[in-house]
Amino acid sequence: MIDSHKLVYHPQRVAALLEASNDWEKAKSIYPIYVEFSPVGACNHRCIFCAVDYVGYKTVSLDIEVLRKRIPEMGTLGVKSVMFAGEGEPMLHKHINEIVQITKGAGIDVSFTTNSTVMPKGFCEEALPHVSWLKASINAATAETYSKVHRCKPHHFDLAVSNLKAMVAARREKGLTCTLGAQILLIPENAHEIHDLALLCRDEIGLDYLVVKPYSQHGLSNAKIDIDYTSFLDLEKELKELETDSFSVVARVNAMRNYGADERYDTCYSTPLLLAHIMADGTVNGCLAYLLDERFEYGNINEASFQEIWESERRKKNFDFVRHEMNIENCRKNCRMDAVNRYLYRLIENPPPHVNFI
Repeated sequence: MIDSHKLVYHPQRVAALLEASNDWEKAKSIYPIYVEFSPVGACNHRCIFCAVDYVGYKTVSLDIEVLRKRIPEMGTLGVKSVMFAGEGEPMLHKHINEIVQITKGAGIDVSFTTNSTVMPKGFCEEALPHVSWLKASINAATAETYSKVHRCKPHHFDLAVSNLKAMVAARREKGLTCTLGAQILLIPENAHEIHDLALLCRDEIGLDYLVVKPYSQHGLSNAKIDIDYTSFLDLEKELKELETDSFSVVARVNAMRNYGADERYDTCYSTPLLLAHIMADGTVNGCLAYLLDERFEYGNINEASFQEIWESERRKKNFDFVRHEMNIENCRKNCRMDAVNRYLYRLIENPPPHVNFI
């Protein structure tokens, strides 16, 4: 369901959202199902499509002592999952293995999006057993193209491949259940290598899947890529031929169609209810596309508990702003919650006829 959403598996949270509607007193205690953490602001790559380049790759990181308090608190409040990704490369945090253990120990599922060129010592032994899935951003099938797209040294391509091979081997040897995959962001510079990358992931590395996703322009990003995805809508059929019982290719053609579609919901139903983003400096944001926008900043985990932040006056102001003032025409197309918003729009504002005939 990578090209769709999984909100249908959280009916209690959906029911609470529907009941709250525009009532802040009911909405304030609806906690996010999913939280994205940026463990560090620094990154060892400068990908040409980076949507958060405007943040500045700052050399800041989350305090492990603060996380020992905040993450268990988040688990008791109803947070179900965490993805370590964000502004920088999450594997650069010197305590990432322990952070994973703290998160899983709090009853929260753990995942990573990483460029996989950095693998901390002991990661496969101390962290990987607690990870639900890890997705590596590998945006080419050759070192030459990889270095151009990731804007890094060519040998980083081999680092990414070798680290993923080590994870696959550790999973097999230890009987782990972690799903290991890769993604490529489809742009003109790498479109010709998708087929070869799928073979690399399947035959050489031994991954479970490859995702082919479309670019999404961020208004503040210095990256400006012009691409028409209509010519790639048949890609799914071509790549399906490479699938086996143990390897799948997910071409996100629904997202590609939606990228150029005029039809869209007119309100964001997800913010500030279903997800949150915690920056490397500890700032809690309600939307991944509005980092550094004070209207979407609720507080800082270095200064207050997550509950205090989530039920704060600053989040209330954002709740009112999103529902009554925000023009989503200014939002990113194909944002992370796009499929969820489309589902909630049909559920709340535009249900099909005869819904009671179940």
